[in-house]
Amino acid sequence: MDITAPVTAAEAEAQPAGSRWLGVGLPLLSGAAVAGGLALLHFRDPHVQGAYGFCPFYELTGYWCPGCGGLRGLHNLTDGRILDAIHSNVLLLPLTLGFLAWWGTWLVRGWRGRAVPPRLPRVLPRSALWVAVAFLVLFTVVRNTPWGTWIAPV
Repeated sequence: MDITAPVTAAEAEAQPAGSRWLGVGLPLLSGAAVAGGLALLHFRDPHVQGAYGFCPFYELTGYWCPGCGGLRGLHNLTDGRILDAIHSNVLLLPLTLGFLAWWGTWLVRGWRGRAVPPRLPRVLPRSALWVAVAFLVLFTVVRNTPWGTWIAPV
């Protein structure tokens, strides 16, 4: 059975209701785990020094990595402060929206009887991988220079 083909109405009716709940079980469990982590971030503020330990990259080099400010940004998102979250890590909002789209697709596919989580294309062009790596390196370098203070973590 092709998992990318759309489900017809006859296939959806032929599928027992219990199997639909089995298909959404893993996406719902994963969503609950993420919600639990976000609840922890909401109630234990990462803005407090040492609340979650330290960043090994920052401790070893003294420079901010691409993920620095991510926990503080997620905490700000749970408080509804979107601009503060963007100031903590500008990459956080697009990554969060991308994760929500991926998780929503997984949930819908599970409901339709295709419990396999959606994946990136198997043959990702090497150029796309190199562009992503170059972007992360450039982002890291710029946020650690005087010109990149606007994307440095707050």
